[in-house]
Amino acid sequence: MLSQHGAVRVADLVARFGTAEPTIRRDLDWLVAQGLARRVRGGAVAATTVAAESPSVPGTVSARIGQMAASLVEDGETVFLGPGSLTLETARALSDRPSLTIITNGLAVARQIADHTSHTLILTGGQLERGEQGLMGHLARMALEDLRADRVILGLGGVDAAEGLTDDHLSQAELARILLRRGLQVVILVPPERVGRVAAVYIAPATGADVIITAREADSAPLWDLAECGVRVLLA
Repeated sequence: MLSQHGAVRVADLVARFGTAEPTIRRDLDWLVAQGLARRVRGGAVAATTVAAESPSVPGTVSARIGQMAASLVEDGETVFLGPGSLTLETARALSDRPSLTIITNGLAVARQIADHTSHTLILTGGQLERGEQGLMGHLARMALEDLRADRVILGLGGVDAAEGLTDDHLSQAELARILLRRGLQVVILVPPERVGRVAAVYIAPATGADVIITAREADSAPLWDLAECGVRVLLA
């Protein structure tokens, strides 16, 4: 249930399995001891730890998040990777995977894929925004309107159960809205310090994401709120 939903409540587990509450709590404590869960008020959230780290920056929060995102990608998929440090780590983690097609508007992501993999690489057009090293504007929007991908992986600057998905960059937010409207499988990567925070530009409700990946350092309360609203939350 943790793997499927990202969070469980003690009361729900008692009702489902007909087991005494102290037993359920002991089982959750065992999962915590194994590094598979993190206790929060009333239950637990999943805390999947990735064993293999990015070779470039081993053990860092961003590398762990990138590895977690890469673990969701299946061989042969077509994946869109947005610009940013977290998606760059995802690209690094996909370096040894066979037979992927990577679509991106991120220059650093494109360089990583071109220089270190044999994946098919498709780079959108657009005007370069140097801060995010992303291609934005009319050409990028046109390319994304026709996008066909199995999975979309985006890094954003804020996520909150009540305030939704947000980002500090207007152009990034505009492209994210297009991708969410496409009805694709959307994975949102968020730094742990930005969970429960609101960035400048609203994109969509939190439920617009199929999966939200952050790090286990994130505060428990906003993580629980996200899981409560039905979003699958994974902790790297």
